[in-house]
Amino acid sequence: MKLLVAGATGAIGRPLIRCLKESGHTVFGLVRSSASNGALLEMGAEAVTADVLDAASVKAAIQRIRPDAIINELTSLPKHYTPDEMEAAADRDRTVRISGNINLLAAMHDAGVRRYILQSSGFWYAPGAGLATEMAPFAVDASIGVAAGARTYVELESAAFRTPAIEFVALRYGFFYGPATWYTSADDMGDQVRQQYVPIIGKGEGVWSFVHIEDAAESTGAALRCAPGAYNIVDDNPSEQRVWLPAFARACGATEPPQVTEQNALATSGADSVYYATRLRGASNEKAKRELNFRPRPLEWLQTAASGTS
Repeated sequence: MKLLVAGATGAIGRPLIRCLKESGHTVFGLVRSSASNGALLEMGAEAVTADVLDAASVKAAIQRIRPDAIINELTSLPKHYTPDEMEAAADRDRTVRISGNINLLAAMHDAGVRRYILQSSGFWYAPGAGLATEMAPFAVDASIGVAAGARTYVELESAAFRTPAIEFVALRYGFFYGPATWYTSADDMGDQVRQQYVPIIGKGEGVWSFVHIEDAAESTGAALRCAPGAYNIVDDNPSEQRVWLPAFARACGATEPPQVTEQNALATSGADSVYYATRLRGASNEKAKRELNFRPRPLEWLQTAASGTS
């Protein structure tokens, strides 16, 4: 198949393009400037220059390539995961996702492109009993930042589901971990944990769903031929913050994370941090395992913790 990947230079870009190339696909990467051409060529993809915020530019690029499918991995996220950097990037990230989604959908419809795969969220489901299936609503009434993000994903998916004559697949990824992501032991979150910047808040009952970046890439390739719809692309064992965070700290060579009350965390790191730690809901991957043959690897720091106690 001939494929166009928007957001090809993001965290998932390199493993995704490798997976697609290994499956025999011809891959084009949509980039804003020629400065990214070398990186894409190194990955094995051909660069196509277009500004995703410019509808005419996107339309011209897609008309020229006429791909069989478009994979939308657009983001504009900061290099480091901190509350301040996330807040600063929020408006820009939303604009890129929403406008890029609208422009891609309009252009693919005009060019007769049928299959559309979109990066969505498997960790912002509304609180409820048990793991969330794809039928559960997003957390649009959560803390301010979480609610805004959840509404963005609702808007993205709704626009695609409303677009006629396309086969739409929403891949609701868990938190990415692994190379070039925030959740690595070598830097970023690893550094923050070693510096005791990431506490267990309250009872740490928020349930987190992760997915290794390579597993996310493989599932995206599988989504080229699955039935349209939404799929949770998450690990097999979503775990509470009080479970995964100490295990991650040990894997990073850090001491046990500090513990703070919800009241103290509200004052120092804000309502979103408290929500993540105390109210986040894990997601079920049963549909993806059944229909995409999704087989995620065990969450590596929980495996390390288990082997260390055996």
